Amino acid sequence: MLFRSILAYIGVSFAAAAIELPDLPYSYDALAPSISEKTLRTHHSKHHAKYVNTANEMLKSDPSHAKLSAEKIIQDRKVRANNPSLFNNVAQAWNHAFYWKCLKPNGGGQPTGKLMGMIERDFGSFDALRTKMENEALTCFGSGWAWLGYDGKNRGHEKLVVIKTSGAENPMAFGITPLLTIDVWEHAYYLDFQEKRGDYVKAYFDTLVNWSFAEENLKSILPGHEEL
Repeated sequence: MLFRSILAYIGVSFAAAAIELPDLPYSYDALAPSISEKTLRTHHSKHHAKYVNTANEMLKSDPSHAKLSAEKIIQDRKVRANNPSLFNNVAQAWNHAFYWKCLKPNGGGQPTGKLMGMIERDFGSFDALRTKMENEALTCFGSGWAWLGYDGKNRGHEKLVVIKTSGAENPMAFGITPLLTIDVWEHAYYLDFQEKRGDYVKAYFDTLVNWSFAEENLKSILPGHEEL
């Protein structure tokens, strides 16, 4: 499936019972001053770790779901409806493992190659994409995520999309492959930006975003696609 290569790339195990807390691909102070060492350490070692530990504890006592992969749990409507706590913790473990790879020291700039071509085709320009992602991040009520994704549901009409999700929701639940995300839960930015989510989102695009990760995600699901 489209999601498998991305799961492998971000370090989330296919076996949900073996969900692990991945090491960050940089030090806790590497994203300062945009994201402080205190914020990153707390976010990773406390918040993310709790989602991982809670998910694994729940799976130990739930043999039927322990056999499912993380992606299957995220995509399973029955799990979301009947066992929301399991869904939320598995999805948040996945979302955070993905989010860390969306950031890098001295990030920012613009994508290149295939991804940039699709952005210009589907949104008109990079600036238009950025504006749309910023708007989704800023208008996400309460806690959630803003995503750049690949919608391949309609063969011959594949396209990039920008969506926001509430709580732990993930685009995979709607048949969309994630390429990039912005965490807009308050614990992602409040110590550094207080209520100014807009400043955090601006810093994300100006100094943090890892477009190379998004480009690799796109390449992994379009291996034979010609350069746009």
